[in-house]
Amino acid sequence: MHPFILCFSLCFCVGGSEGQGRILQRFPEKDWEDNPFPQGLELFCQPSGWQLVPERKPPSFFVSVLTDINSERHYCACFTFWKSVENPQVCKGEPSEADEDDSPDVLQPAQLYAPKSLVLVSRLDHTEVFRNCLSLIYTVHVDGLTVPMETVIGNLLTCIIPIAGGSQRTITLGAGDRQVIQMPINDSLPVSGCSVAQLFRQLGIVNVLCLFCATLTEHKILFLSSSYQRLTDACRALLAIMFPLKYSFTYIPILPGKLLEVLSTPTPFIIGVNSHFRSETQELLDVIIADLDGGTVTIPECVHISLLPEPLLHHTQTIISMVLDPELEVADHAFPPSSVQLATLKIQDKEIRAVFLWLFAHLFQGYRWCLHIIRIHPEPVIRFHKAAFLGQRALAEDDFLMKVLDGMAFAGFVSERGPPYRATDLFDDLIANQVERIRQETGDPHKVMKHIKELAEQLFRNENPYPAVTMHRVQRTAENAQPRLPQTSFPHLDEVSVQLFIDHAAAKLKTAPPVVKAELKGMVPTGPPLADIVDRNGNVLANSARRLEVVRNCITYIFDNKMLEAKKLMPAVLRALKGRAARVCLTQELNLHVLQNRAVLDDQQFDYIVRMMNCTLQDCSHMDEHGIAAALLPLVTAFCRKLGGGITQFAYSCVQEHMVWTNMQFWEAMFYSDVQKHIRALYLENGEEGDTSGPPHTFKHYALELASEQSRLWPTLSKEQQQERVQKEESTVFSQAIHYANRMSYLLLPLDTSKNRLLRNTGLGDVESVSNSYVTNSIAGSMAESYDTESGFEDAESSDVANSVVRFINRFVDKVCNESGVTNEHLKALHTMIPDIVQMHIETLDAVHRESKRLPPIQKPKLLRPTLLPGEEFVMDGMRVHLITDGREEATGAMGGPPLLPAEGAIFLSNYRLIFKGTPTDPLVGEQVVTRSFPIASLTKEKRISVNLPMDQLVQEGLQLRSCTFQLMKIAFDEEVASDLAEVFRKHMHKLRYPQHVQGTFAFTVGQSAKLAVEHKTKDKNQSLKTLSKNLVKTAKRTIGRQYVTRKKYSPPTWENRSSFQSEMDEDEISVSEEPDQSSLTLSSTIRSSDRQTMSNVVERACCRDYQRLGLGTLSNSLTRSKNEPFRISTVNRMYTVCRSYPGLLIVPQSIPDSTIQRICRCYRQNRFPVVCWRNSRTKALLLRSAGLHAKGVVGFFKSPNAPTAGPSQADSTSLEQEKYLQAIISSMPSYKLIAHSTSVNDFHWSLCFPGKWGSIRGSGRLSTYNPDVGNRLAGKESPQTNGGPSETYFLRQQRAYLYIIGDKSQLKDSFQQWEVVPIEVFDVRQVKNSFKKLMKACVPSSLNTEPNTNMNFHRCLEESEWMNLLHKVLQVSVLVVELLDNGSSVMVSLEDGWDVTTQVVSLVQLLSDPYYRTIDGFRLLVEKEWLSFGHRFSHRGAQTLASQSSGFTPVFLQFLDCVHQIHLQFPMEFEFSQYYLKFLAYHYVSNRFRTFLLDSDYERIELGVLYEEKGERKNPQVCKSVWDYIDRLNKKTPIFYNYMFSPEEEEVLKPYSFISNLKVWDFYTEEMLSEGPSFDWELVRGRPEKPQEEAGDRQETTAPKSQRRIVWPCYDSLSKVLPDAITKLLQVRNKNLETELGQPTEKWKDTWDKIKAAQRHSFSSSLLMSSNLSHQRRSQGVYLQESRVGSSINLALDCEVSATSTPAAGRPSTSTLYSQFQSTESENRSFEGILYKKGALLKPWKPRWFVLDKTKHQLRYYETRQDKDCKGVIDLAEVESVFPGTPTMGAPKNIDDKAFFDLKTTKRVYNFCAQDSTNAQLWMDSIQSCLSDA
Repeated sequence: MHPFILCFSLCFCVGGSEGQGRILQRFPEKDWEDNPFPQGLELFCQPSGWQLVPERKPPSFFVSVLTDINSERHYCACFTFWKSVENPQVCKGEPSEADEDDSPDVLQPAQLYAPKSLVLVSRLDHTEVFRNCLSLIYTVHVDGLTVPMETVIGNLLTCIIPIAGGSQRTITLGAGDRQVIQMPINDSLPVSGCSVAQLFRQLGIVNVLCLFCATLTEHKILFLSSSYQRLTDACRALLAIMFPLKYSFTYIPILPGKLLEVLSTPTPFIIGVNSHFRSETQELLDVIIADLDGGTVTIPECVHISLLPEPLLHHTQTIISMVLDPELEVADHAFPPSSVQLATLKIQDKEIRAVFLWLFAHLFQGYRWCLHIIRIHPEPVIRFHKAAFLGQRALAEDDFLMKVLDGMAFAGFVSERGPPYRATDLFDDLIANQVERIRQETGDPHKVMKHIKELAEQLFRNENPYPAVTMHRVQRTAENAQPRLPQTSFPHLDEVSVQLFIDHAAAKLKTAPPVVKAELKGMVPTGPPLADIVDRNGNVLANSARRLEVVRNCITYIFDNKMLEAKKLMPAVLRALKGRAARVCLTQELNLHVLQNRAVLDDQQFDYIVRMMNCTLQDCSHMDEHGIAAALLPLVTAFCRKLGGGITQFAYSCVQEHMVWTNMQFWEAMFYSDVQKHIRALYLENGEEGDTSGPPHTFKHYALELASEQSRLWPTLSKEQQQERVQKEESTVFSQAIHYANRMSYLLLPLDTSKNRLLRNTGLGDVESVSNSYVTNSIAGSMAESYDTESGFEDAESSDVANSVVRFINRFVDKVCNESGVTNEHLKALHTMIPDIVQMHIETLDAVHRESKRLPPIQKPKLLRPTLLPGEEFVMDGMRVHLITDGREEATGAMGGPPLLPAEGAIFLSNYRLIFKGTPTDPLVGEQVVTRSFPIASLTKEKRISVNLPMDQLVQEGLQLRSCTFQLMKIAFDEEVASDLAEVFRKHMHKLRYPQHVQGTFAFTVGQSAKLAVEHKTKDKNQSLKTLSKNLVKTAKRTIGRQYVTRKKYSPPTWENRSSFQSEMDEDEISVSEEPDQSSLTLSSTIRSSDRQTMSNVVERACCRDYQRLGLGTLSNSLTRSKNEPFRISTVNRMYTVCRSYPGLLIVPQSIPDSTIQRICRCYRQNRFPVVCWRNSRTKALLLRSAGLHAKGVVGFFKSPNAPTAGPSQADSTSLEQEKYLQAIISSMPSYKLIAHSTSVNDFHWSLCFPGKWGSIRGSGRLSTYNPDVGNRLAGKESPQTNGGPSETYFLRQQRAYLYIIGDKSQLKDSFQQWEVVPIEVFDVRQVKNSFKKLMKACVPSSLNTEPNTNMNFHRCLEESEWMNLLHKVLQVSVLVVELLDNGSSVMVSLEDGWDVTTQVVSLVQLLSDPYYRTIDGFRLLVEKEWLSFGHRFSHRGAQTLASQSSGFTPVFLQFLDCVHQIHLQFPMEFEFSQYYLKFLAYHYVSNRFRTFLLDSDYERIELGVLYEEKGERKNPQVCKSVWDYIDRLNKKTPIFYNYMFSPEEEEVLKPYSFISNLKVWDFYTEEMLSEGPSFDWELVRGRPEKPQEEAGDRQETTAPKSQRRIVWPCYDSLSKVLPDAITKLLQVRNKNLETELGQPTEKWKDTWDKIKAAQRHSFSSSLLMSSNLSHQRRSQGVYLQESRVGSSINLALDCEVSATSTPAAGRPSTSTLYSQFQSTESENRSFEGILYKKGALLKPWKPRWFVLDKTKHQLRYYETRQDKDCKGVIDLAEVESVFPGTPTMGAPKNIDDKAFFDLKTTKRVYNFCAQDSTNAQLWMDSIQSCLSDA
């Protein structure tokens, strides 16, 4: 290896801040023959630039590495010293450009120093030798030694370095020096010195591992350091730990500053840069930067590094830390060893490298089993089967290994280490012989450490073969020579004398014998086969033997023609085929039935075999890592069936829809493995020919051994023999290529070539995408040109299919033939052959397709028709579809039970619902009927999906439909459904979902014969003129309506046709805060004459009834103005001119005239001024509602309604009237009239420490003392300062405010003595909308979460939806308002536009404060008053029409119902209605079945004439227009809406907990019944299951004895129907059976129930005494809901709707007789029960226990609490001698009557008891006595 010696100096150009290097001399002057001179060296000698410096620097040394065009590395050792020069600028006396910016008086130093470099360029890497040699030259120069410089340099250039491994050479340069050069024993192992250990010390273990993984996965890496030598060492270290892989991208350990733009190259690199240039590296977005000096590694956000797979990463980290820090292990020992011997840096370096060798042996173990040898002569050609390797290692999903195997480094590794006959090294030995050892060590770090030390020793010996010889004697400049610097400059050397040295040495070399490096070639050992590894992991054995047995049996049945047996096993087989072993088993079994490459089957057999193949292939990834597709490939061309006309159909025509067939890598791997088989057969002796049937491992072993043997023999063969072998191999490959061209055309050409299905579903259509993903770019580049011109394949011509298949096969053939050395003639022949093959195949396929169509179709299940509601009609008849599984696991059988889904049936579209009805595809549950439906009006999202099903038919396309009733339908259209029909279905669905006007909804069209919805049925025929003219009028009206909207000017409608009136409230869509001109809205324009009479109806509205109940004035009062009433009912809004969205009659203070109201209303958004909606009967405090105040100025009109506003912006007069209005409200309060001074601070505090439940958003628990500024705390703010003064402590306010205004945050800042503003943060409607979307996805996910590490489980998704958080906030504000009202302060809720959150809060407050609203009638009134009359925008929020489609669905009302449900759960005895009632409303408020929840205000309802029609004529008694009428009717028939636990307290105010931990997910969101669909359309559910039950009964009688047991599936059956609670069941029994038997007249269930309750109360008053006080206390706390008035006597699972915590004692037998007239036998089990205090045994205290006296078992049992299921102790009455009154002993309960004590004497001990009072004690004693006497 011939070096160069150069001397550089600085060539300085005046006027520039930087000079450039110039070669002064180079030796030799001509290039060596084998080593050209690298250009551009001067940049690398001074990477930071050639500059003059003001101070002399000490000499420096570093090594740069240059890579030439042949990837050869050149090592440039650079020794730099500084010589003094005159400052050119001082001499010239003119400033340079660079200094112009500086101040002119900066002094320039006269003496400057310029760098001079000595450079040694060599192909060998011996840093220390280079340093010594250049130092010697410098020493000779500085110290002025007598040795001529030419001699030193001549010797250096001509010293011979031995190339033989492990040899050493002592060299001298003739200046009294001597040094030893040692060559490493094995060239292939890198030499690292101490660099690896140094790198780990600089960056730490995790960082270096990160860089290591980044290098292997081809990322860009940049090192920064201020030391050049460190940069070189770090880069060298990174390359050393990569061994056995070699880095093949850009590698520049030291990059000069002038070449920094190299860093923006798109390819990966490892580059080092001086930290001087750090700022230039900042904007690199995809480069990992390692700072060696700071010890940090910075990874940009856009870069994702795949790390080593666990647990390997963890093991590696552990071992490296043991190497670097051996003391870590003993750091905690009590007796640590005296000192742990630290290895030297060099040894540590080798140990770390040994760890990485061990790691690679782990990663690549068994790689040689996946090598395909495809040519042996003239050169071995080897390919690596990546998919098989990953599959056998069970690492197919591992990102890191995938990237490594795809990388350039691994490709180099295969081509270098693949050949079976070559020299081996340490890594080969590790892979071959130590895999077993590595496997056994995995768990034990100490064993690993031992192994690592052995490997390190080998590495060290390789680098230092003669460690004893370390003789370096080199003269250095003396230490004190620094002052005595050389005055002379470096001499110019004599080229001739140096050249003489070189020539002399060259002549010597010619005469010397040639040095040959002895290379020991041999066969490379393969190591243990891979299968063992996987077996040990147990992955193969995951499928039990039973499953394999099922697969084998099924195949046997099929070939024995036992089709019925096969059909039964089929579902189990398809499930078993999910496992890999079962799939392998299937391929092996099918192989046994193939004779001479052919197996002819009949239709049914063929069908089953194809199904199994499809199922097997469906779970194969496109890589086919387990070789399943490879094993099936020969089978799909073997199995066939005879069609008519002598045509045969092969299985391949039915299994084409799988990604694996379009994967180029799959075909390559298959091709190579087949070629290997044939090449092996070529060289085997005839005797061994039959051996190919052996296991694949031994077979592959032979192939590699054979290749090795052939390679060894190759040199001994004659030319002819060699030529013959090359030709044989080449023709073998060629014949295989033809075979594969045929095979590929079989699997790529679809049966129906006209359909063009192939292009749409696979990657074939897009040639470029395939070339990028499967072919390395170098090859793709050569072929892409010919394909680029053809871009689109839209036309469904068969030629397109043919062309794309031909191109795909051509590309395959090009690639494999180029790699395996096929001659050009053969390649051309192939290219001409392929189109013919494809064309021929298309012709045969056409015939097959034609014949296959004539086969009788597969019998499909009959379509079941759903029952419809009265008035419901089909818009589209059933289309055959498959209902496929979504993310809910219950129906799929994942939670146990048979899989109800997927199901096959039909989808029906009616004018009300979307209904699926069908049967499960699993034959085990084939008799069940699956129904899923939802109202069309509740559809929120529709999305197209494409579906592949493991069924007989391949399904084309599907839809995913999501409904806000928490239902999801994923349907896949059957192939018999034409795609245009599916499109028609979608259009109809959209038309029904978003009608033009609210009158198009089902609630309006239901009576008429649904003209609007079913228009399309007649659309093909000629429409009559009548319809046409109607439509014309409609569109005309619509456009007039639109003009009105855009012009913002109100013009009264002129037509009288009420039913098609275009509602003016559309105007709300566009301008939220603008009202039409008030003056133009006269009576006649707003309400037509036909409706004037209906104004009298207003008086009967819900609001008025409620106002009269609350004593807020009657209408007569308001008309005659009697002055003693504080309030009046104002008719100012009777024509809806003041506020469109308010009711016609409003409660206002008596003293405020109507004219004031008209002025005040302008201050509020939407004119919704404050009105009274409720009054507390006890404290007479008022609850008012209004919208927020208007924003300030014009800008406010463009702000969103919830934007924080600056304050009231109206003129002073208006704000004065506003104040006057509020003052009038306060004056009406009795507490204000009697201004009593007793309300001092203390009283007030006391009154507010009522035991309510408080929670703030900060979660700080309950309020210990009440602070009137709760709102600020709710909003998370500190108390505001009053009037800009110092913040006043609210506790010191002498008087509470009479009125609190709950307003939008920062809307109002003014507070007066009488009222105070509590600003709170309300959530936006958009938040509710987004939260609801996420809630739906959490409760009804669209697909199963397959990735375990994403952690997106139900609870995580629920939390992210923040739905519970929103409920918490609403409840919290409501409880705050309840508390304020309960303490006598009035509250005005004034949030947003006053129709969303305001309505929620106001309704909840009334529900919590007033027991009347907790009854069925009261709740109806509450909803009618607060939600309907006060104008909650149901149509707008529910996106019910086309106009509101864009606003999306916002479930504000559902949120309110959920809050009611939460309160119901906490107080189950306070509500007359059940949970089902709430679910019923939640479902029907979006279903559009009733008109109740349509339209946005009473004004709109009057406009359409729907407000009062319910009272009038009812033409169709079946069709209920109001949901309330429907509920009333239903409630009379059945107790479904009634809550049996209803037992209210008088005047009870509820204060629920609102913390998120106290809230439960409503089961309305998660439950479903596949047996009958939603249970809320009662006509559909009622009486449906009875018939099947009768039939089932008949069937059972004939086959087997009747069983009382029933299987109940939670997601299928309606639990409340299948398992009714006891009371419902008994009521049914009484009403149906007993009354008819006893001949009594049937009685309504409610009357029966009321009688029973009355009887119960009377007979059980005594036992109630025990729990009454407890009951009250717990009720107010709202925690222990189980103690109930009825519950203590009727101990049943009282209501199936109530959650498990609140069912009193679900598991036990009933407490007592439920009816007086029917005796129950079970009631004897608990003759008497209640709480007694019991004295413990010796020295133990008294404790209350729940005692149960049981006559049947003759026991007295006791429990910890009443709810406790586990008995704590039993007193056997057989052992009781007597029971007698007792006396209190020590520690007995206080304040209890002495007569309440009694004792029980048994044969063993005396028990002391204490009842609550004497009468109770007597009762207990009598009961026990009677038990004893009975016995």
